[in-house]
Amino acid sequence: MAASSLPTATPHPGPKQVSTAASRRASHGESPPVEVSVCIVNWNCRDYLRACLRSLFDQPQGISFEVIVVDNGSEDGAAKMAADEFSEVVLIRNATNQGYAKANNQAARRAHGRYLFFLNNDTIIPRGTLLALAAYADAHPQVGMIGPRLRDGQGRIQVSCRRQPTLCTFLHRTSLLRWTQMLRPSYRRYRRSRRQEFGPNDIRPAGMLLGAALLLPRKVLEECGGWDEDFTFGGEDLELSVRVGRKYRVVYVPRVEITHFGRVSTRRHMEYAAAHIACGFARYLRKTGCSRLTLLGYKLIVTLDAPVQLTVKSVQYYWRRFRGRDEKAAKSWLIVEGLMHFLRKGLVPFWKV
Repeated sequence: MAASSLPTATPHPGPKQVSTAASRRASHGESPPVEVSVCIVNWNCRDYLRACLRSLFDQPQGISFEVIVVDNGSEDGAAKMAADEFSEVVLIRNATNQGYAKANNQAARRAHGRYLFFLNNDTIIPRGTLLALAAYADAHPQVGMIGPRLRDGQGRIQVSCRRQPTLCTFLHRTSLLRWTQMLRPSYRRYRRSRRQEFGPNDIRPAGMLLGAALLLPRKVLEECGGWDEDFTFGGEDLELSVRVGRKYRVVYVPRVEITHFGRVSTRRHMEYAAAHIACGFARYLRKTGCSRLTLLGYKLIVTLDAPVQLTVKSVQYYWRRFRGRDEKAAKSWLIVEGLMHFLRKGLVPFWKV
């Protein structure tokens, strides 16, 4: 996800917003039941996390909620910021990065809400978002996972729901096969079929939802076994969508919108992300029925393709520098760094998947 300029937010006023009925119960000394537990995993994104928390607490959400932040060993003061500026947040501090799936499960175990809303730290939540998602879930008990529409920092729609990705989807990402155009028809069906079948504002079933914002009933997550902690970073949202979809409907609800700046943590930790995302995609294929022989072929193609991509991106970096396109050159260099790390330290874990 492309990192945008940091979001701005107004000063944090204090206690969390609750519904009118809940406020009346609180005034009589009765703690309102938590309806939605917002679960946020953070790693070295202090300013984005602050803006995300302010967007939740600074405006009415129309429903009682709690926020649980799991900090994965941040070194930028994010955990201290959350503790000092947001006393109502339940803060879990991990000494090291435990991965996205495990941290989400940590948050879920501490949660009290009927619904669990797994939210990326680089998001801004408009007023009433939590109520709208919970109301849809209440009205549709057959739905096990809900994803809102995502817009980037410039207001452009991000594609956050698609068909379940297949082997061809991942193979088309490699330079060797993308240049041949062999898998382009399959990849185009994966990317565009939903746009053709549904209008832009239609509520629709989805094969997978982007993990930036996912609402699940607590009982659904527990029944499906939680997030798969075999995943560290990358592919866990795909696998969870598939697993939930075997028992419940997975639905995209575009009338509810949030801002998602996108790939902030990924770009700040490209070396970490590149190796783990490659492992995550391979693990997803294995866990969703890919045969050992097919998976072996996939790993071989990805391994052979990595030096090709490294060469192409290196040339692209220097060409962009030569033409004075420094911002685009910086993006190319991030990919170069990720590929170099994958080739140096990521190949062995990748082949062990």
